[in-house]
Amino acid sequence: MSVDRQNSVAGSDPVVQVRNLTKRFGHFTAVNNLSFEIAKGEIFGLLGANGAGKTTLIKMLCGLSRPTAGMANVAGYNLITQPEMIKRRIGYMSQKFSLYEDLTVQENIRFFGGIYGLSKREAIDAGNIMIGRLGLEKMKNRLIGSLPLGWKQKIAFSVAILHHPGLIFLDEPTSGVDPVTRRQFWEMILETAGRGYTIIVTTHYMDEAEYCNRVAVMVEGNIAALDSPENLQRHYHVANMEDLFWKLTREINGSVTKSIQP
Repeated sequence: MSVDRQNSVAGSDPVVQVRNLTKRFGHFTAVNNLSFEIAKGEIFGLLGANGAGKTTLIKMLCGLSRPTAGMANVAGYNLITQPEMIKRRIGYMSQKFSLYEDLTVQENIRFFGGIYGLSKREAIDAGNIMIGRLGLEKMKNRLIGSLPLGWKQKIAFSVAILHHPGLIFLDEPTSGVDPVTRRQFWEMILETAGRGYTIIVTTHYMDEAEYCNRVAVMVEGNIAALDSPENLQRHYHVANMEDLFWKLTREINGSVTKSIQP
């Protein structure tokens, strides 16, 4: 699939503003003093290995985990004082499948529509539009658990934007799926971004970074580099994002090694 990214809205107010955001668990620092902004309409990637701090950062920005230090403004609301307002204005899809497998497609849509604050009529109408767009008319009364993984992911993503949140968090949404399903899922992400949504996606698949407008490469709780994939590859003189990641990882690990030598 060729990369067809939409440009973010130049000059618009940032949808996300992060300043010195930090999260510690005892003596362990999972997210270390991060600062960045995300513009409206961006696909913003958080790229890193498992344990790099991506999910911890996402949970803070969603209002699910309180920072140890720093601040953030998400969708116009203060992360510290207005986390409940943030939860109402965002869409979220976790790395673990988030729908109820013992409910039908239609029942899941109506259930989550209610959670997102839609009236029964609004949930039904939004669900009908979603079912039509995905071509699910013949499967709407089937249990989610009976569907192939690719369809489950498409439905979970569509449910996450049922209430038109504007800002969507995708936490390793393609983890554990086959390459064909991953590619199809990214086609959905790109199409959704083209309709004006801002998307923050975490991944440890280096090739997926190519689909993002900008990428923050996370290593051990830090942002080691942040820019468009093209600019990052040019700046670090590497051929692809995987080479960039390993170069940054070696540089950081080398610095740590030097700092602990007597």
